[in-house]
Amino acid sequence: MQLERLIAALAPTDVVGGAAVEIRELAYDAREVPRGALFFCIPGANADGHEFAPAAVAAGAAALVVERELELEVPQLVVPSVRAAMPRAAVEFFGDPTARLPVVAITGTNGKTTTAYLLWSILAAAGEQPGLLTNVERRIGGDVREVGLNTPESIDLQRLFHEMLEAGNRVCVMEATSMASVKGRLDGTRFAALVFMNLTQDHLDFHGTMAAYFEAKRRLFAQATTAVINVGDEYGARLAAEIPDAVTFAPDGDLGGIELKLRGTFNVENALAAAAAARALGLSDDAVKCGIEAVERVPGRFDAVEEGQPFTVLVDYAHTPGALESALEAARDLGRGRVICVFGAGGDRDRDKRPLMGQVVAELADVALVTSDNPRSEDPAAIAADVVDGLDLDVELDRRRAIERALESARAGDVVVVAGKGHEQGQEIAGRKHPFDDREVVREALRRLKAPA
Repeated sequence: MQLERLIAALAPTDVVGGAAVEIRELAYDAREVPRGALFFCIPGANADGHEFAPAAVAAGAAALVVERELELEVPQLVVPSVRAAMPRAAVEFFGDPTARLPVVAITGTNGKTTTAYLLWSILAAAGEQPGLLTNVERRIGGDVREVGLNTPESIDLQRLFHEMLEAGNRVCVMEATSMASVKGRLDGTRFAALVFMNLTQDHLDFHGTMAAYFEAKRRLFAQATTAVINVGDEYGARLAAEIPDAVTFAPDGDLGGIELKLRGTFNVENALAAAAAARALGLSDDAVKCGIEAVERVPGRFDAVEEGQPFTVLVDYAHTPGALESALEAARDLGRGRVICVFGAGGDRDRDKRPLMGQVVAELADVALVTSDNPRSEDPAAIAADVVDGLDLDVELDRRRAIERALESARAGDVVVVAGKGHEQGQEIAGRKHPFDDREVVREALRRLKAPA
């Protein structure tokens, strides 16, 4: 693509150097710059992309998008905001893929991933050959890929949409996060339908207030043809009042004879959301029923680990006060004994939710072990102290040992919930990610408990 086309799309305030340049790719990471790329110098909180422009040019960047002119001998498009320019360029470069690929997105604090899996299954049952973008995996055509960011950067996202079209996908189901909304990663993406699940406290380290968090979700609906909204949620009810033609659902709705195989009462709400979105897209009741009933598990979401033990063990991604409440209430309904919970809070994230998480677990679990989640750059003991906040909760910072202790204490009929990391396969400590999969740790511990002494 000629640089002139991207100049027309971006309308820069200044163009330095010639515009008769062939652009073969788009890039924003100086470590991954193909020859002939247009490189975006994004200013960030920890690093400024302008500083990496020389390395990008040395690697073969043909032109730059900048906020200030640099002393480099390549064409430069000067714009007020490089981050805002990136999605516009991506949409143009990849041929506006969501004009041809309907995208159904799910946004909200809790339930996004499970609802996406359910909706993907419904669309598959209807023969729509759906693609999938979640924080667990990506499905493009017949390929399953690992994930990076939950909602990818705009260049990666538009490239994925383009690849889905090339691979024969006729629709895409994805998660839409509030952080991606604020950072413009979803700008230029058209939503055939956008589902609002709920809003509970999370990410306030980034958004600052619940009002700003809600606005990050709310602004996405300007890009949606159809809004599907949970009016059983306080924020959902507010949103639905602003969108008179929204399709609505509520957690106390009826699944109409559908046999939901996923455990947990909260999964009824996820299934109702998927069904409402599917019907808004014109899919049949048969497809809705077949699709929902085909989903037996979602990785790391109330995910049962079975090794013949006389108690239930569930690994769940719950890492907010609301998600923990839902998971523990559902766990209470499943067993006839005690509810045992292993949980922690992530470092370098919303600190205000930590004592709230502790309060929820103290109220709803019979036995609780506060442990390390992903402490990142913080002291795990300090994080645990924030969670405990004067409550009578046991602390075991070694996550593996905390899980082992919970399982060793479990009796027949108990339900053990290992919360916080779900599908994740690593634990981030002091800048390094160490291999750690809650499901595998649970499985190994259960096998040791069964082994003869």
